[in-house]
Amino acid sequence: MAVSVLDSYVESTERIQPNQANNYENTHGGELVKLMDELAAISAMTVAKETCVTASIGSVDFQNPIPVGYVAELSAYVYGTGTSSLDVKADVECRDPRTEESIPTTAACFTMVAVNETDDPVEVPAVVPETDRGERLVESAPC
Repeated sequence: MAVSVLDSYVESTERIQPNQANNYENTHGGELVKLMDELAAISAMTVAKETCVTASIGSVDFQNPIPVGYVAELSAYVYGTGTSSLDVKADVECRDPRTEESIPTTAACFTMVAVNETDDPVEVPAVVPETDRGERLVESAPC
């Protein structure tokens, strides 16, 4: 049974703290990748209904920094599946919490693998766009 791309869409918001920053008072790249990886896993598990682990990160594109005190707005969704793998796009925008203007900051594609209790790969359902928005997400996904 197929799952809608939109059913895999998840969001998270986090205010960046000093302990998440580098010496330039911007979010450390590794911290941002960690947040994206966690959200990618949640999106994948929503589709697989199993534990999902990171197999690879295809690319990470840092476009703009996120200063301490700003809000990181993360989103992720599954745009494709294999037998046991799920391709997930994760995006991050940032904004000053006192304003409405968001700025694109980071994008990455993750490949997750669904595993059972003994860490063996398990089959996952296909994802389908179903709507115009779902089609736009799939078209814009590959990194």
